[in-house]
Order: sequence, then C-alpha cells, then structure tokens
Amino acid sequence: MNATPAEAGRQAGAVAPRPRRRRHDPERRDRIVEACLDVLAEHGVAGTSHRRVAAAADVPLGSTTYHFAGMDDLLHAAFGRFAERAAAAFERRMAGARDTAEARDAVVRLITQDVFATQRDLVLTHELYTLAAREPAFRTLTNAWMRRSRRALERHFDPATARVLDAYIEGATIHRALDTVPADDADVRVAVARLTGGDA
Repeated sequence: MNATPAEAGRQAGAVAPRPRRRRHDPERRDRIVEACLDVLAEHGVAGTSHRRVAAAADVPLGSTTYHFAGMDDLLHAAFGRFAERAAAAFERRMAGARDTAEARDAVVRLITQDVFATQRDLVLTHELYTLAAREPAFRTLTNAWMRRSRRALERHFDPATARVLDAYIEGATIHRALDTVPADDADVRVAVARLTGGDA
C-alpha cells in the first residue's frame, strides 16, 4: 500500500511546518486611540478615517475595525480619553487650593494657563463641541466633563457660584484663545473676584 504524502514526509524525517503565531500586541487599541486624537487634531472629525488612523498608529487597517465597532465608536473612545485628561487636570488644579483665596487663584490659572494650553487642546475641544452639537450621543462626554468641573469648583464655592464660574471659565478661555488681541490676565482676576464675592 502506498504511503500518503504526509506519511512519506514523516518517514523521510521531514519536519511539519509550525503554525504561525498571532502577534501579541496588547497596547494596540491604546495606540489607535492616541493616533485618532492626533488625526483629529490635524484633520478634524470630517477628515478622520480608519485609513488615516491606522497609518498614524502604524497598524494594519483591519485593526481599527477589529477593536472598534465603527467610526463613532472610535471617536467616542478618543474624545472620551481627551475629556478624561482635561477633567482630571481641572480637578487637580482645584484640589490644590487650601482656601477660598487660593481657589480663586486656581480658577485664574485654569483660564490663563491650563485650559487650551496648546493649539492641539483648543482644536480637539472645539471638534468635540461641534460633534456633540450635531450628534446627541456625544453629549454624554461633554455633560460628564461639565459635571466633574462643577464638582471640583463646589469644593470651594456654593453650587450656584460654581455653575457661573464654570460658564465663565468656558467662555473666557474661548475668547482668549480666538481673540486677535493679546488678553490681559488682570481682567480675568477681576472677573473671578467679582463672581465669587471677593476683592479684585
């Protein structure tokens, strides 16, 4: 009886080929999320695609659809990470204040130094705002961000004042970032003092 090719190979001492190992890359999903933020900062939501994100993350194109159900899922993860970092930085700044005077100073520093510290932060924030304005599903991110900001302010101010301050921080940072005339930090200090019942 003739031997099968497999039997013949074994008889000849041939070694069967080993199955290819799947590449272990536990950080791939994180790299894709970070790359998505880079692409969003450069191209905006409208210019962000799976192909661009995969190229920025240096992963196969199929990896983006393997780890994320679709573009909305990927955008939600990326903007969620950005909002988490921004909220955490806000909380750290306010947590460092030991009294009301230091809390006022912390708010001033948030406006003049922290929020929109880079052009990237400015662009990503406005891309998220625009997306949330168009797509209600993304308002869960902006609402959670605002709640955390208000809670951080409420460590030092009553809830009504915290809401007003939160709105002022939002508006003042946008005006300062987009104004063509250099902003005066003294104006911010005066405004924060007036909103919180302190001396300018």
